[in-house]
Amino acid sequence: MDQNNQTMVFYFILKGISDVPELQGLVFFLVLLIYLVTFGGNVTILVLVFLDSELHNPMYFFLCNLSILDISSTTVTLHKVLCMFVTGNNTVSFIACMVQVCIFSWLSGNELILLTAMSYDRYVAICNPLHYTMVMNDRFCAALASFCWAISLLQILPAMVILAGLTCYTSHILNHFFCDIMPLIDLSCSDTSILQLLIFTEGVLLSTFTPFLLTFISYVFIITAIIRIQSSSGRSKAFYTCSSHLSVVSLHYSSLVCQYLTPIGTFKSNKLLALFNTAVVPMLNPVIYSLKNRDVTSAIQRKLHYFTTRFQGG
Repeated sequence: MDQNNQTMVFYFILKGISDVPELQGLVFFLVLLIYLVTFGGNVTILVLVFLDSELHNPMYFFLCNLSILDISSTTVTLHKVLCMFVTGNNTVSFIACMVQVCIFSWLSGNELILLTAMSYDRYVAICNPLHYTMVMNDRFCAALASFCWAISLLQILPAMVILAGLTCYTSHILNHFFCDIMPLIDLSCSDTSILQLLIFTEGVLLSTFTPFLLTFISYVFIITAIIRIQSSSGRSKAFYTCSSHLSVVSLHYSSLVCQYLTPIGTFKSNKLLALFNTAVVPMLNPVIYSLKNRDVTSAIQRKLHYFTTRFQGG
C-alpha cells in the first residue's frame, strides 16, 4: 500500500447512522425512543425482581444479569450517537474508541454466555425438577453468573491488546455509529491477519459457536423431556417455562448471523443491522419476557394494584 495513504490516528470521526441531512431529526428521535424504552423496560425488570419475592429464583436472577447487560451495552453504543446529534461533534479519541470497543465486545460476548447459563437453568428445571432447588442454589447461581462475566472478559482481552497496538490506518473517518472491531480492522493498513485469526477462534468459535452448541444441546434434552410428559397440559406448562428464553436466544443468534456473517469489506453497508443488534434486540428482551411470562405479568399487576391502592388510600 502507498505510504502516503497510511496515517497514524489520534482520533476517529464517526459518520453516524445516516448521511442524509433530512433524516437526522427522525433518526435522533428513533434512537432516543429505543434507548428510553430499553432503559425503562430493563429497569422495570430489575425493580420487579427486587421488590417481588415470588421472582426471587434462579431464572430471574439470571434475567437481572441480562437486563444489566442490555442497559450497559445500549448505553455504551448509543450514548455517543445521541451526543453526536445534540452537539454535532462526531469526533472520538483513539483511547475512547478502544475503550468503547473493549466494553462493547465484553458485554456482547457475555450476553451469549449468560444465555447459555440460562438454558442450563431451564434444563435443570425441566429435566431434573426434584433437584432443581438443590442444584441451582444461591451460591452456584452467583458463581455461574460471575464466571460468565469473567470468562467473557478474558476471551476478548488478547484481541483488544492487538487492536490497540495497531498504529496504521488508511483514514481517521470511521464509517460506523460507534467503535466496533470489524470496521476498525477494515480501516487499518497494518497486518491484521493474527487479529482476524484470533477473532475467528475466540470470537466465533469460543464466544459464539460454543455457547450456541451448549444451548442447542440443553434444548435437545429439554424438548426430549417435554415430549415424554404424558399429559398435554404438562407438556404445555413445561414448554411455556422456557418459551421466553428460547425466543430471546433465537432473536440474538439470528441477528448475529445477519450482521456478522458477511465479508469484512462489506461491513460498512450493515449499519442498520448493527443498530438492530445493539439497540433493538436489547429493547425486545424485556418485552418478550413480559409478554410471554405469566410470573412477570402477574408481578406487574400485583405491584400496580399495590401502588394504586396505596395512592387511593392516601
